[in-house]
Amino acid sequence: MANPNTTPIRVIEESAGYWRAVFDYPPFNVVDGDVFQALQDLLVRMETAETLRVVVFESALPDFYLSHFDLTGKLGNVMTGLGPSGLPILMDTFVRLTKVPVVSLARVRGSVRGVSSEFVLACDMRFASRENTKLGHPELGVGLHPGGGGTERLPHLVGRGRALEIVLSANDFDGDTAERYGYVNRSLPDAELDGFVDALARRIASFDRPALAAAKHLVNEVSLPSADRLLASFTSFGRALGWPAAQNRIRAVLERGLQRDADFEKDWPETLGTLGERDNMGGSR
Repeated sequence: MANPNTTPIRVIEESAGYWRAVFDYPPFNVVDGDVFQALQDLLVRMETAETLRVVVFESALPDFYLSHFDLTGKLGNVMTGLGPSGLPILMDTFVRLTKVPVVSLARVRGSVRGVSSEFVLACDMRFASRENTKLGHPELGVGLHPGGGGTERLPHLVGRGRALEIVLSANDFDGDTAERYGYVNRSLPDAELDGFVDALARRIASFDRPALAAAKHLVNEVSLPSADRLLASFTSFGRALGWPAAQNRIRAVLERGLQRDADFEKDWPETLGTLGERDNMGGSR
């Protein structure tokens, strides 16, 4: 269980133009309703801070950047409430992040799976630790499919075949493979990651905000999925959460230790290929 006194995101204002947003929600940085509320609150600050140019998203937990959706159901109104864009809060959070006139950089260490991968895909750039990154979409292994933009953003970045490999394998991808595929911008030696991203953020923060905002907007115009496509995926994901086979698979990984056991949490996608055999859940619909 997460510490109720822990703020999911700490904001460190390095300068008027450069902030660091630190995910600090032990034990595993599981993405629940509180994390989405913290992101919503931060987006308001990002949208109204007139001098802000760049935000670096990072983690205080070395093994878990953001781990995955809270599969115990502590999601608040993430699936049902609407955000300022008129989209469901889950989609609203990622769409607003892509469109806010502030540059977002993900400095990735540790596990980044499912909705957490969809968060970093919504960031403008992604930089990963070569030795300590596990990126992936394990949803298929628990009877679901990505629903927060993964299936819409990945093909544009990595191509159709590699997007299908990422989604259908339900497995982890290390930093070097993620870089080779285009999943992240660069994979760097862990000892060099902080310095590289900090230097890039400070360089971007030195530029004029109107020029940055205009350039980001122009790239967005030719590279972002439509709201209709994102909403169709989200709606399908919502239906999938109610499938009996998915509920059985989710229960199985929770019983094995997901969100409780640190060792299992680090490597749980490795077990997904055996769930159907053990629990006689083949042929899911």
